[in-house]
Amino acid sequence: MSRAALRNLVLLWLAWAIILSTFQFLVKNRFQVVKPDFALDWTASLTGPRSQNDKPYLIDPFMNDKVSFDSIFYISIALVGYDDPVAPLVRGDDGTTLSMNYAFFPFYSVMMRIFMVPLGWLSETPIATATLAGVVVSLLGTLVAMLALYDLTVDELNEKGALRTAFYLLIFPTGFFLGTVFTEGLFVGMAFGSLALARRKKYLWAGLLVAAAALTRAVGVFLVVPLAVAILLEEWPALRGRAWHKRMLPEAAGILLPLAAMGTWYLSPLAAKFRYVEENYFGQGFLQIGASWQAWKEAFRTMVSWTNPQTSAYYLIEFGCIVLALLSALFILKKYPWVALFSLLALLIPLTSGAPQSLNRYVLACPSIFIFLSRMGKNEIFDRLWTTASILVMGMLLTLFTYDMWVA
Repeated sequence: MSRAALRNLVLLWLAWAIILSTFQFLVKNRFQVVKPDFALDWTASLTGPRSQNDKPYLIDPFMNDKVSFDSIFYISIALVGYDDPVAPLVRGDDGTTLSMNYAFFPFYSVMMRIFMVPLGWLSETPIATATLAGVVVSLLGTLVAMLALYDLTVDELNEKGALRTAFYLLIFPTGFFLGTVFTEGLFVGMAFGSLALARRKKYLWAGLLVAAAALTRAVGVFLVVPLAVAILLEEWPALRGRAWHKRMLPEAAGILLPLAAMGTWYLSPLAAKFRYVEENYFGQGFLQIGASWQAWKEAFRTMVSWTNPQTSAYYLIEFGCIVLALLSALFILKKYPWVALFSLLALLIPLTSGAPQSLNRYVLACPSIFIFLSRMGKNEIFDRLWTTASILVMGMLLTLFTYDMWVA
């Protein structure tokens, strides 16, 4: 990467973060929204005028527009741990009570806690420090993701096109999540970074990022699949050489590291408690094909009926993102096989979890979207139209997020 390209990416990233914060400041000081949000059956109960009053981690005034919904759990784990007495509780059918914190993987909160040490002197309260740390971790992860997308596409699209790929990540309708106390920023940094390292045959380093990604979000473990495919496609001729066993050691370590990390987590008490909370509160699971099909069919029926415009508009964005993610993976499959493969897996897992929601945020983990859009963006008309449409939808969704309304 040239020095000029690195400078442009960093300046773009920094300006984007400042613009988002400025937009939220103007929104909060210019108008108010009418609450609650009736987008889904349950959102009204959590988006009322006083719905945040019983959530101490979400009402600290410092950077308050960077937190909402799941942010409470990451801050809670970073400050106190999984058994924080302030965290919401889940009671199962057998009477067992567990903190809802257990539904969330540990790595993001661990990174927050690390960054809280040097950032502590900048803020007045522990909650403010944790919030700032979470935003910093997310933003740094986003920068890594931009660098990775640039590296993945510069050979095909040249420097201008590779910069456009990174830009499309930032302006995606839900791209603002990359700068909030959510895992998206950190996760895409590690996921896209591992794919870029695999392309450069740095399999051991790629494996380290995959291991961290797997401890950030469940879908991260599926990065092992494209990593293994990349190794087989690129290193298969070495298997016929005399020293193949020596040459394959870094590659094998790159695959075994994330599997060991996820296996250790799976065998720990955290995993059992994770599954308990997921099943007894969120109603989600792994590859629930039948339940997911019925749920998404009902979501589609609700969308086209337009009996509740808020719900229909919400699902219109959801289905649009699903179609875009699927088509993009198929279109780049030949040129970027392992990138497309992970994108399909990153779509499949939440799509079949049994809960028809949040796909517009989860598709941020699909690098195929931004590569496909950047290819299309070689046409200047498409580039301007997509930029306009994407930023307008982002502005609407960011406004909703700023007022703690449901987005994803």
